[in-house]
Amino acid sequence: MLPDLQTLTQKIRDIAREEILPRFEHVGFALKQDGSLLTEADLATNRRIAEFLGEQWADIAFLSEEMESAEQERLLREADALWCLDPLDGTSNFAAGIPLFAVSLALFQHGEVVLALTYDPVRDEMFTAQRGQGAWLNGQPLRCQPSAFKLRNAVAIVDFKRLSLPLKNALLHNPPYGSQRNLGSCVLEWAWMAANRGNVYLHGGMKLWDLAAGTLILAEAGGYACTLAGEPVFVPALAPRSVVISPDAVLFAAWLQYLRENQ
Repeated sequence: MLPDLQTLTQKIRDIAREEILPRFEHVGFALKQDGSLLTEADLATNRRIAEFLGEQWADIAFLSEEMESAEQERLLREADALWCLDPLDGTSNFAAGIPLFAVSLALFQHGEVVLALTYDPVRDEMFTAQRGQGAWLNGQPLRCQPSAFKLRNAVAIVDFKRLSLPLKNALLHNPPYGSQRNLGSCVLEWAWMAANRGNVYLHGGMKLWDLAAGTLILAEAGGYACTLAGEPVFVPALAPRSVVISPDAVLFAAWLQYLRENQ
């Protein structure tokens, strides 16, 4: 039996509002070894959620972005049931005073995502999904919808920094879409695409905790995703994965064709 989603979402909402929002625009940061930012909000949220999950579901192992990679690898090898947490995705936004960041949590069972949530505390938006049961935004059904746009009119969300140089050049000099955005929070970008906020999406390399919850939320909402190689995005491993998304089947096919022709 899966953990109760209502109990889970209420506690994650409470923790995020207690640990993240009061520190927004009032906290310093440090650099991790990979150059990414770390704030007090990351650490406090990570600690509170880990404690809550351990108390409620002691039989489920816990993996977080904030752990050492050797421990993450061990958990992925050995645990049949495993939480995967990003306590604050969009830390650079958070530290810069940009209100685009979120908490994201997924539950793996036997190597697949079965439960997922992404919570945006600024907008009080809770995106959730359960395998085979659907996706929701604040308890209301979430469904991807076809767009009236052609690819040339589409709003694209694109993260350029991990793309190949040929693809970057193609997108800069011959973009197939109408306009381009980048939120700076992978987990919000998954959730927003599931909510039809944007037409096509591209990221050159996400970490496991960036994509785990989003893959289930988007899939249960009826959206489309794969890697640049055409493979499923989610695998229970630490190596970064490229991501191509659209909530619209026609746009997804056109977008993927353009990307394959310009890699």
